[in-house]
Formats: sequence, C-alpha cells, structure tokens
Amino acid sequence: MTIDSLAATVGNTPLVRLRNLEPEGVEIWAKLEWFNPGGSVKDRAALGIVRDALDRGEVPRKTLLDSTSGNTGIAYAWIGAALGVRVALIMPSNVSDARKRIARSFGAAVIFSDPMEQSDGAIRLARKLAQEGPERWFYADQYSNEANPRAHEQGTAREIWQQTAGRVTHAVLGIGTGGTVMGTGRGLKRLSSRVVVIAVEPAEAMHGFEGLKHMLSSIVPRIYKEAELDRKLSIDTDAGWHMADRLIREEGLLAGHSAGAAAVGAVQVACELAARGEKGVVVTLFPDRADRYLVPAP
Repeated sequence: MTIDSLAATVGNTPLVRLRNLEPEGVEIWAKLEWFNPGGSVKDRAALGIVRDALDRGEVPRKTLLDSTSGNTGIAYAWIGAALGVRVALIMPSNVSDARKRIARSFGAAVIFSDPMEQSDGAIRLARKLAQEGPERWFYADQYSNEANPRAHEQGTAREIWQQTAGRVTHAVLGIGTGGTVMGTGRGLKRLSSRVVVIAVEPAEAMHGFEGLKHMLSSIVPRIYKEAELDRKLSIDTDAGWHMADRLIREEGLLAGHSAGAAAVGAVQVACELAARGEKGVVVTLFPDRADRYLVPAP
C-alpha cells in the first residue's frame, strides 16, 4: 500500500468479538480505535475538523487552537505536522505525562489549565484566548464543530455497518465531546432505524475516566443532542477500571479505562437482551489503549 499522507490511514479500524464477555445468544463486538495512526478515536474528528478548516482557508493562516483532555490534542498535533498546520493545545495540567510528551513531540504548543476544573477549565481558557486574539487563533472548538460528528457519521457508522454485515442491533458509545456517539448514532440510524443507540457516561462528577463527561455537572457540548439517543447509562469508575483489567486478562486487550466503561455498558445491554430471551449484536467502541495511562515504575 502506498499513501500520499499518513492522514489517509485514519479509519477502517478492526472490530473484534468479545466472546468471554458475552451472555448466551448475544454477540458483543468492540471497535479498536487505537489502530488509528495517532492511537485513538480522536484522529477521526481532528482530521475532519482540520480538513474543514483547510477547505475554508482558516489554517495555516492562523494557528489552530483547541481544548483537549489529551487524545484530540495528540490527533491535532500529528495531523498538523502531516498537513502543515500550526497547533496550540489547552490541556488540564493533570493529563497523563505520556499525552503531554507525545503532543509536544509533534511540535504542538501546550498550555495548561487548572487541573481541578478538568476539561471544562480547558474549554474556558481556550475560549478566553480565542476571544482575546481572533487574528492569531482559529478556535477549532471540537465541542461545537459539526465536522466532529460528521466524521463519525460518514466513517465510523459506515464501517460498523459493513463489518457486521448490517447485523448490528445496539451501539453503546461513551460521551466525551459527543461527536462519536452523535455521529455514529445518526449514521447507523440512517442505515437502519431499528439500531438502538445508547450513550455511556461516568456516574460521578469527579470520576476516573479521561475523555468522558458527566453531563449533569459539565459544560454540555453544543454538538451533543440527548434527544437523539435511545438511552443513557451511568457507569461507576470502579466498575470501568475493573472491566479494563478483565479486558487485559480475558481478551488480551490493553484497553483504556474509558473503554472499560464502554464495555460495562455493552455487557449490561447484552445481559438485558439475554434475560428477555432476545438475540442481538451489540457494538461498542474502545477509544484508546491503556499505555497512555500507565505510570512508570519508580
């Protein structure tokens, strides 16, 4: 295979069956988004946003600015390097050291926000900088940019449909910016109105899932439309972390904790179907690998 740019390899990630988590009569599948070149699902949204900005002439005339808890920042950074776009990122200072190092290695400028304010603090700081310097910054605003869900509507949903041969019955997806769940849900429902779209969020405001949002206590992204969802599940941090450990031991998948939360939701939905004697094909999405969260030994 030959490609003009690494950006051409975003998407078409594998779908793997989680047989050890399945109840009888129901299939559970997970889309492994760490197979994207930047290592996470956020490559899809970031590439869509950057391409849209290039088409409209916003960059490279200005520096792309956005807030991020880490993965979108890494995606912006490598895509910026590949496509010649300057990037500046606002991150809570307590994001993993690995994410900070990776983003900087691609040449992105990193500005830190208050860790106690989590992703909302980064959003507020990004908005402040964008308002103070509109001639300098193109504020990508992944939480409001329709190119974010569009990337999943046109890409992720189509891939899931093709990979399951149209058999998918339920999509269980985490809420971060809202782009993945909204875009994938819209795309799947366009292909079949019978697909049930279920969102997963942390049960607590102060939780342990990087990249996921507890909506009641957060700034709600403009791209997130809860009325379009069929259901929402709240997952405890302990349950998500325990599931992430199970995924390593029982499936050989070094998945991150937000993937653990998504898997808990998928198993819950599958078990409910099995308890009613129904069959189903439940698909979830694992945003990234756990190696971005591992703390080096002293």
